Amino acid sequence: MNTEDWGEDPAESTFADVLNGFTLNGGRGRRGRAEPEGRHAEHEPSAPTPAAAPQAAGEQDEQAAIVRAYAWTGGRTRSEVPLQIETLVSTSEHGSTTTEPLQAEYRAIADLCVQTRSVAEIAALLAIPLGVSKVLVGDMAGLGLVFVHAADQAGDGVPNLGLMERVLSGLRRL
Repeated sequence: MNTEDWGEDPAESTFADVLNGFTLNGGRGRRGRAEPEGRHAEHEPSAPTPAAAPQAAGEQDEQAAIVRAYAWTGGRTRSEVPLQIETLVSTSEHGSTTTEPLQAEYRAIADLCVQTRSVAEIAALLAIPLGVSKVLVGDMAGLGLVFVHAADQAGDGVPNLGLMERVLSGLRRL
């Protein structure tokens, strides 16, 4: 007799089957044979398996960070505005005086960029991934909330030697 004959949904009996240590599975494996009286199920019930250990706080934080990053960027991984890690960003007049409600991340970036900062600095100071900071800064530039300053490069695309020296001296001071 299968579970449908009893008026039960087969999916409902699955939980009971697991608890009892055997499955009905629609009669698979025992088709047409009745269980002799006095004989128990092939698998004796066993103690329930212990629940999985709770995740460490670090793992939960990492998973939450991935979800937050996805939510901040709407799933995007690239910015519409070409940004490098050394690209300098500053808050525009519109960004500092707007009364429109802004995302918390936009407000934090606007507050940070009152003083000109690089995209890498923004990511580090807000403790967000670099890719997320690029997308957010690109969005803000599109809305006119920040200015993206062009990199100081020679006509051939090579960074200016003076800029490279300033970066090197800044790294040495660290």
